[in-house]
Amino acid sequence: MPYFRVAEAARLLGVSDDTVRRWVDHGHLAAEVDGAGRKVVDGAALARFARDQATEVPDPSGVGRSARNRFVGLVTAIVADQVMAQVELQCGPHRVVSLMSTEAVRELGLVPGTLAVALVKATQVIVETPG
Repeated sequence: MPYFRVAEAARLLGVSDDTVRRWVDHGHLAAEVDGAGRKVVDGAALARFARDQATEVPDPSGVGRSARNRFVGLVTAIVADQVMAQVELQCGPHRVVSLMSTEAVRELGLVPGTLAVALVKATQVIVETPG
């Protein structure tokens, strides 16, 4: 069973060490003490906590669709030539990059600062583990 120190858990959750300590102190996140006397969080408990804490940004389009991997964010950059464009979105902590036609960029009215939804429908997802 993997265990994570408070600093590691904080980094994975995108919060400060103090926030994780407060969650532990208030009973929101369970922690144990390891052999060295440090507080550690069980990996499975941390995963459940991360999933429960995640807030989904509402999809502003109001369109129903089968794709489950939706990332709502802001267009941060566009690099375009006569035919193709690279569009970058910042969706919470995630940077999403899409390649599309320059014509599509114009038709969608995409410029930096535009609210957009990136849909990911992939047949392959690669999962790696550290080490």
